[in-house]
Amino acid sequence: MEKRKLGSSGLEVSAIGLGCMRMSFGDKPIGDRADMISFIHSAVDRGITFFDTAEVYGPFTNEDLVGEALEPFKGQVVIATKFGFDPGPEGRPTPGRPNSRPERIKQVAEESLKRLRVDAIDLFYQHRPDPNVPIEDVAGAVKELIHEGKVKHFGLSESSSDLIRRAHAVQPVTAIQSEYSLWWRNVEADVLPACQELGIGFVPYSPLGRGYLTGKVDENTTFDSSDIRSKNPRFTQEAIKANRAVIDLLERIAGEKGATPAQIALAWLLAQKPWIVPIPGSRKIERLDENLGAASVELSSGNLSEIEQALSGITVVGDRY
Repeated sequence: MEKRKLGSSGLEVSAIGLGCMRMSFGDKPIGDRADMISFIHSAVDRGITFFDTAEVYGPFTNEDLVGEALEPFKGQVVIATKFGFDPGPEGRPTPGRPNSRPERIKQVAEESLKRLRVDAIDLFYQHRPDPNVPIEDVAGAVKELIHEGKVKHFGLSESSSDLIRRAHAVQPVTAIQSEYSLWWRNVEADVLPACQELGIGFVPYSPLGRGYLTGKVDENTTFDSSDIRSKNPRFTQEAIKANRAVIDLLERIAGEKGATPAQIALAWLLAQKPWIVPIPGSRKIERLDENLGAASVELSSGNLSEIEQALSGITVVGDRY
């Protein structure tokens, strides 16, 4: 597996990482724990060294799973996790209640260290901006954790270019994680240029458009009520049908390359910048192997121009949330 460095930080990871959320959280049926541990081991065997989790996934269960699975590979892999939500009265953080106060960040770090079974968190993202806490205070808290040896690298997720610059001035930011794919490109306007300027890596989540860019979703596909796509405007029957032009484009180029639409979508991301590392999620070996195969797909400048020209004439229907 090819390696990439996340910006100028020196943090080197596999060119394609693995999003672990759906192994224990999200749409049903979630994976069997023993099977998912075996799956993560298979990912390591295939050269993946970059794994993504968060305390809120579960909550806690995903970190615990990833920690157990990767304990035999200490020093060989990079684990990214996240802070940023209030524990609430029951101590179970949930999205929608931001809390990035310094004392909360430090509490999450201590608890995540135990669940991940590591001495230091490799990459610690703020999961979402907290409008009630200055980003300088957030960066300062992580800076203290880095000085204490409990965190190695600082990251932000779904942050604006302004917040990135302000945080970076206090504590250098290693990576930004945000949604980015052929059908969601908003980060190209301001965020990616800021990353380029500041030497920050970029980690796209949902690089396959929550499965749509694989070409395996059509207007007859149904989703369980536990699946985020069941309430997603981009996954109504009308939107799925209207966005078919994106899949037609991917299938055409995939046919020329002897690849799959998913591989073309991932190869396109890899071709954008050498410091971009997508983290597609997977629970099946065949999908994992398909995704990793994207690293071997070379898109020519002509291919990239063709994709760009075709996309300029396509209006994607439906908001992402």
